[in-house]
This record gives sequence, structure tokens and C-alpha cells, in this order.
Amino acid sequence: MTTTTRPREASTDVTAAGAVLDVVVPVYNEERYLGPCVRRLHAHLSTTFPYPFRITVADNASTDGTLAVATALAGELAGVEVLHLTEKGRGRALRAAWDASDAPVLAYMDVDLSTDLNAVLPLVAPLLSGHSDVSIGTRLARGSRVVRGAKRQFISRSYNILLRGTLQVGFSDAQCGFKAIRKDVAEQLLPLVEDTGWFFDTELLVLAQRAGLRIHEVPVDWIDDPDSRVDIVATALADLRGIARLARGLVDGSLPLQSLRSRFGREPLAAAGVPASMPSQLLRFAGVGVLSTVAYLLLFALLRPVGAQAANFAALLITAVGNTALNRRLTFAVRGAAHAGRHQAQGLLLFALGLALTSGSLVALDAAAPANPHLLEVAVLVLANLAATVLRFVLMRVWVFRKA
Repeated sequence: MTTTTRPREASTDVTAAGAVLDVVVPVYNEERYLGPCVRRLHAHLSTTFPYPFRITVADNASTDGTLAVATALAGELAGVEVLHLTEKGRGRALRAAWDASDAPVLAYMDVDLSTDLNAVLPLVAPLLSGHSDVSIGTRLARGSRVVRGAKRQFISRSYNILLRGTLQVGFSDAQCGFKAIRKDVAEQLLPLVEDTGWFFDTELLVLAQRAGLRIHEVPVDWIDDPDSRVDIVATALADLRGIARLARGLVDGSLPLQSLRSRFGREPLAAAGVPASMPSQLLRFAGVGVLSTVAYLLLFALLRPVGAQAANFAALLITAVGNTALNRRLTFAVRGAAHAGRHQAQGLLLFALGLALTSGSLVALDAAAPANPHLLEVAVLVLANLAATVLRFVLMRVWVFRKA
């Protein structure tokens, strides 16, 4: 349930009806800091922002005097509104405020105003011009200036490294409480964001990136709030669950990425002669290939006492079946039982080609160095498997899974 308090009649052009920018300040039990924050923000926008604006205080179920302070501010300052929610959750508060707003550009910032307000106009200017779709402040860019404890700095950098490693994100700072989005873009993305807490930002950005939207980054000056009451452990656990959920959605195809791209008309650009899907397929194929190679080497080492050729045959056959199954599902996104038998049969033909390359390399090695050490034998097999892997990818793409 939400309730809205309207401001008094605006007396200046900058806070007139029909705001171009709506800045949301989500709060929970912030009666002490809310007044100074909103007055400072209002004064800054009134003197520096050249378009009509609105400030929306989104109170998500505060139990102290926050709502009373917010209501008083709405009566005192032109262009200030209050949105009251009966349930907690920063993401829930942002979603409700952005859904209710009619401004073409939506933004939010934390109540502690850790970010220098001079970054507001650079944050929203690319959205006002139509150049970008989402804009974020970043504390991790070269031009940023940050006063922050070593513990929080380490956590923030580790989190963003984790995002790049798991979700392949391209933005540098997911958690900075200083972001903006175009209203038309928010209308498409918000219904797809599941999180209602602190992971809301990350999920929104991942969806935006995967939809091919342009994310603008603004280096900011940031002074950390030493009185922050964020539960780091609980937030970290929630973030890990959110990352796992998004990663699962990317793997199993449940995220509506294609529909997002079609809505925004933002298919990935393809280099000349390179299909748009090939780079991502190469990454997934490489991951499957690493797993297959490790499994192959382990099996070969276990079976080596029966002879190099026999061990090579058995290890390659077992891993070839697994490799085809994994590539079918993960790399080329083919699901269901249809044509599975044919795909495995074609995969076995690729296995035969790989066997010819690896067995041939063993024969050549024995001819060149009959008393070769096992380490050299393994090295030759790795090189032969690399060559077989390249051949396998090409043939899988143009022959086995050519319709994928």
C-alpha cells in the first residue's frame, strides 16, 4: 500500500508541474538526516538544474518520525512529494516511486548524499539528450575521488570483480547509490526485476546491459557515510543469491533477453563477417572445452597403465559424449529430445576426427622420440586437443547445430 503527499503550489519555474527530472530519495528510519538532505538537494537543484524537477521522498515502512519529517518538507519546499509504503525494501521503494512518476528522466540517490551533487547534471544530461538509456555514478573509475574505509573499498571492488566474472558485466560500479534511467526504459525493465532490496540496482543494470542498452558512467566524488546502517553480511548473502539467480537465468534461457532486445531494437553489433552470436558462443564453448580437457587428462592418466593408445581412445570417447551434450545445451541452446540422437552421432564423427589428430600426434611422437617422458606425451596431447577443439567448434556451428 502506498500513499502520496503532494507539494504546495510551486512558486518557481524549476519546480513547476511537468517535472523533467524526478529524484527519488528512498528512506527507512532517517528522521535525523532527511531534513538536511532534502533541503541541500533542493537548494542545489534550484540553483544549478536548468529544467523543472521533483524530489520524491520514498519512505518504505519507517517506524520513527521519518514520515512526519517528509510530510513537513513537502509542505515547506516546492517540488517535494512523499510516497509512503507499508513494506520495507529499497528496491520496492524505487520501483513504486518510478512507476508512479510522470517525469521523462528518473533518478535516485541515497539520503546520506555521499556523492557530490555537482555530478547530478552530468548524470542525467545523456538521458535528457537521448544519447544513453541508463546512467550510473561510479566510485571505481580513474577520475573518481573517494574517501572510504579500506574494508568497504575491498568489499565494493570484490563485488564488482565477482559480477564481471559471473555475469560478464561491463559497468564498473553496481552499488553506488547514484543512478538515473529514462522513464520509457524503466517501464520496460522494472516488470522484469524481481529483487526488492539492495540487489535491485545490480539486477536492473544486468538486464539493461543484456538488452543492449547504453549505460553511461559518471566518475563521482564520494565521501563514505561512517554512520551507514547497512547490514553487510545480510546484504552480501542476498547479493550472492541474486547473482546465482541471474546466472541460472542466463544459462537456462529463462531471462527474456531476446524480447528485451526486440523491444529496444538493440541487437549486438557484429564485426564484419562475424555473426552476432559467435563471441558469446565462443566463450561458452571455451568453458565447456576447459572442463572436457581436464576430464580427458584425468581419465587418460587413470587409464594410462593399459597403454597410451587405449587410454587415449577411452578418455576421448567418454569426454566426447559429455562435450556434445554440454555444447548442445549451453553453447548452442538446443533443448529437448528432438534430434538428440543425431547430434550425438555427429558428435561421434567429430570424436573420430579428434581421435585421428591425437592418435596421429602420439604416433609421430613415438617415431621422433621413442623413449619420451609422460610429461612430453601429455603436452603433445594438449596441443593436439586444442587443434581438435577449434575444428570441433567450426563443425558444430556450421554442421551439427547449424540451425541454433
